[in-house]
Amino acid sequence: MVVAAVVLAACSSGGNGNGNGTGNGGGSGPMQVGSNGESNFDPAVLDTRLEAMPKAELTTAETAGLLRMREEEKLAHDVYSTLYDQWQLQAFDNISSSELTHTDAVLTLLDRYDLADPAAGNAVGEFTNADLQSLYTSLVERGSSSLVDALEVGATIEDLDISDLRSLATDTPDLALVYANLEKGSRNHLRAFTKQLAKNGADYTPAYISQADYDAIIASDMERGSSG
Repeated sequence: MVVAAVVLAACSSGGNGNGNGTGNGGGSGPMQVGSNGESNFDPAVLDTRLEAMPKAELTTAETAGLLRMREEEKLAHDVYSTLYDQWQLQAFDNISSSELTHTDAVLTLLDRYDLADPAAGNAVGEFTNADLQSLYTSLVERGSSSLVDALEVGATIEDLDISDLRSLATDTPDLALVYANLEKGSRNHLRAFTKQLAKNGADYTPAYISQADYDAIIASDMERGSSG
């Protein structure tokens, strides 16, 4: 899961990725991809897919993972929204809107399993989880230093999300569906931030997934269609 202190090592190499997951998928699915790499859940399609799946008896770890991921996706939205206000780079606005659909997708699962929403009533930059509260402050501070630092923060968040989602891998069908699409969205967002960094004469070294996984993601096209 997220460790706030490690995120600040955004330019360090390493990670223990377990597969690059760069397939493009096909057919209609709950994730819709925009021309700039923003990946949005279609709530109607997601609801239809989930309704066809049986509810499971969630393990303690699966419940904890859902609660954490709800606020992790909110973290991405809040950081990007805040950095857009400072830098006025359209990519931050587009992807922050995309992240809002991601948080809503996790909320759909929380509602499905009658789990209390840890993000309920929290404004931008406010988190129930103390580690994520500290992480938000650290990321915004780093991203406020320069546009390149802001873009590196974006890439770091997506790098971390991919790693975290892989750690939550489960055979529970409805969770697996949402997590697979969240990871696909994160791969697309990582590609988008890497492209923006290149435009600004910079590059990104992954801190959480392996260099080989990162290279495979960046070398492949934006993913569309269904995952999971």
